[in-house]
Amino acid sequence: MKPVMIITGAGRGIGAATAVMAAQKGYAVAVNYRSDKDAADAVVAEIEADGGQALAIQADIANESEIVSLFETVDRELGRVDVLVNNAGIVDQISRVDEMSFARVDRMMKINVVAPFVCAREAIKRMSTTHGGQGGAIVNVGSAASHLGGGSEYVDYAASKGAIDSMTEGLSKEVAGEGIRVNTVRPGVVRTTIHASGGNPDKPELAGDVIPMGRIGEPQEIANAVLWLAEAGFTTGALVDVDGGV
Repeated sequence: MKPVMIITGAGRGIGAATAVMAAQKGYAVAVNYRSDKDAADAVVAEIEADGGQALAIQADIANESEIVSLFETVDRELGRVDVLVNNAGIVDQISRVDEMSFARVDRMMKINVVAPFVCAREAIKRMSTTHGGQGGAIVNVGSAASHLGGGSEYVDYAASKGAIDSMTEGLSKEVAGEGIRVNTVRPGVVRTTIHASGGNPDKPELAGDVIPMGRIGEPQEIANAVLWLAEAGFTTGALVDVDGGV
């Protein structure tokens, strides 16, 4: 049987690129999406046209019961998960902290921090040797913002990704003896639609001028790092920067 990979937020950008690349490497891929079914179906269609196996699964990861349902669907349709990629995340409008609403910060932390924790919980229940599993890997998609801080843009987003760094450090030690590796990829600015969804569509093009390598990243370059960490057998607790040198 093919190893199984769950990718949250896999209908676009880094998640979609990772799904296609994972299928090419022989994974059966669960393409999670929240609302854009057409985009997720297109990713699945691309994978299947290339001879791979994938399944689009709707679940809003801001909702615990839907996360549980996502994993149960994978158990039933694809088999026990081997790799979880915590990719789904949000940014918001550029804002100073003294202008941020409670609802904004609450939403940011629920999707960018709480959801990856709950997804990791469900994956560990299936992967851990203490639960009868055979091990596995969790790869979190963090951000260079976690060490840059996001000042005058989105400190809340940067803080949420800083929490993912801490989660990676602690959880990797907690489950290392149970056959599970936990690592994080920290992208810089990448050519995706996430900035447009946060009201800053020009950020990718403008950012190239201040990145030491002189350009922004491509989703496939981040996907390469995700897939490497999924299979890097002696690597855990790593924070891998893929950011052009920022």
